[in-house]
Amino acid sequence: MSKEVTVEEAETTHRKDYTDPPPAPFFDVSELRLWSFYRALIAEFIATLLFLYVSVATVIGHKKATVPCGGVGLLGIAWAFGGMIFILVYCTAGISGGHINPAVTFGLFLARKVSLPRAVAYMVAQCAGAICGVGLVKAFMKHPYNEFGGGANEVAPGYSKGTALGAEIIGTFVLVYTVFSATDPKRSARDSHVPVLAPLPIGFAVFMVHLATIPITGTGINPARSFGAAVIFNNDKAWDDQWIFWVGPFVGALAAAAYHQYILRAAAIKALGSFRSNRSN
Repeated sequence: MSKEVTVEEAETTHRKDYTDPPPAPFFDVSELRLWSFYRALIAEFIATLLFLYVSVATVIGHKKATVPCGGVGLLGIAWAFGGMIFILVYCTAGISGGHINPAVTFGLFLARKVSLPRAVAYMVAQCAGAICGVGLVKAFMKHPYNEFGGGANEVAPGYSKGTALGAEIIGTFVLVYTVFSATDPKRSARDSHVPVLAPLPIGFAVFMVHLATIPITGTGINPARSFGAAVIFNNDKAWDDQWIFWVGPFVGALAAAAYHQYILRAAAIKALGSFRSNRSN
């Protein structure tokens, strides 16, 4: 006598060796009363401040060099951005999740990893931290800062805005896809024998994207980074191109979230299977 196997029975037979955290509520006002919420905001603010200070100071120092090979070069700039992300994600992951980037926060919000109030508050803290971080660079290196572009993101000569937008979308896709993969509980459980810290691939993703995108846009892939530099440098060209460094990263984050959640993790197939099972009962 044949027996129809339901989705629930199949899951019981093949028990998962990992546990997916429950989705975050869309709008959770209760967390606004928790100290941990504000502690996370402070962590995001300070982390983004430090990120912008070190990375933009590295860019200005490179442009200030007057002799060949006197600065760190594009490779050194990419290392500064990627290395700081590795350090800061490692330091803040246990407190705020170590986003340090509105595009990352947006992608995790779409995947129901954070609530709407937390996502908005994170983005505000990140942008405020970025402004303060670049402000410190200007305070410490005022003349070279003003002379060498202030580390602001702009579309490089010879490239169209469409090309720059595409580069930002692809670069942010790589970053956010790496964030999802590095923090996936399924991967963490099944590859627990591989001693790799999650911040390491995330930092390397930032490093690699900078190598490819610096010649085109100076590499944004982080709206807070681009916004903070534009606010302090306050140049017409930087403001004219600013929309690229918001639309591109947000579209890239959306694509990465959809790809990871609905294709790699098959959320759409699982939802369809559960729907069919409920209809048959």
